[in-house]
Amino acid sequence: MPEAITKTVSLLLLIFVGVLISSKIKSKEQREGVRTLILSIALPATIFIALLKVEFTLELMLVPVLALAFNFVMYFLISKLPLDSLFNIQQNQYRTLMLIIPSLAPGLSVFPFILEYSGEGTLAMAAVADLGNKIFVLIIAYIIAMRWYYKFNREFTGAGKLNLKDVLKALVNEPVNLVVLTAILLLAVDIRYDAFPGFLQSGIDKLSLMMTPLVLLFIGMSVKFTWAQVRTILAFLFFRSGVAFLISAVLLVVIAPPDLSTALLIVIFPQSACSFWPYAHMAVVNKLEANHGKSTGTFDLDFAMNILACSLPFSVMVVMLIYATQPTFASPLNVTGFGALCMLLAATPALVPLFAPKSQLKEQA
Repeated sequence: MPEAITKTVSLLLLIFVGVLISSKIKSKEQREGVRTLILSIALPATIFIALLKVEFTLELMLVPVLALAFNFVMYFLISKLPLDSLFNIQQNQYRTLMLIIPSLAPGLSVFPFILEYSGEGTLAMAAVADLGNKIFVLIIAYIIAMRWYYKFNREFTGAGKLNLKDVLKALVNEPVNLVVLTAILLLAVDIRYDAFPGFLQSGIDKLSLMMTPLVLLFIGMSVKFTWAQVRTILAFLFFRSGVAFLISAVLLVVIAPPDLSTALLIVIFPQSACSFWPYAHMAVVNKLEANHGKSTGTFDLDFAMNILACSLPFSVMVVMLIYATQPTFASPLNVTGFGALCMLLAATPALVPLFAPKSQLKEQA
């Protein structure tokens, strides 16, 4: 069996183990504990190691700009295309989609696979790309959410202003951002990972080793699907994936990456799952509206949780398909073909009566 297929099967096995133990971890608090362990310890340790081993160049600093551009392109398409009327989606649910779909969560859905298949050098490049995405999910998404809050709650807010202080505080408080900043400062004074004492390297290495198994188990524990919940969401996830493939195909032609790992990174990074951060911003808006006693909110939080629950395994399956057939996705023509296929699948619920949503998704995730 080819090595890529062997790795993919072994990773799927860990996801299956997560599904098996999901009955033992029933509460939201228990799952959030696992998620916190990943994002606060295992992932920061992995990124810290990768960044301190990379050789930064001027070209590398262009990477986060490309990631941020993807966020904006996706937001522009979702906000300008008449998809709400095409799929008959309520406005608060469509605003929820507009905020979540452009976001990326590579830490949970992409970084473990990049590490397993492409190594630390490519992971470092992906971590740098995520800096651009973080600007969108932590700052731009917050501003968009609050702008909508003030627009639809003028009887309570008047001419209120955005609290950017809270946004900056969120940026500073996130462990991954602190790790990236620390690593950049160390690199600026030419301190690399091999300069650390052996005991410190050993401790950080052990924390990093937890990431892949923890993420895969977490994915297995989070899978909760019914067809009624995912019909509309899958259409938008296929649309998102199709747009990502088409953008990646253009970049493959323009950039002409020198090696397979870089080519696959260009294809895989935009296929990341949707980020949890827009949900956090929507939860803030929901709390503000609850304080005013408003029953119909700017966003639909239950719908948002359904999107996140579907997005993670969807993204993982796409990423694992790409890595299982690696050379296929280094070709711009093949990537374009997959993009077109995803766009066709996205249109299926609106074009084929059998798959058309009969009602809006109001069920709990």
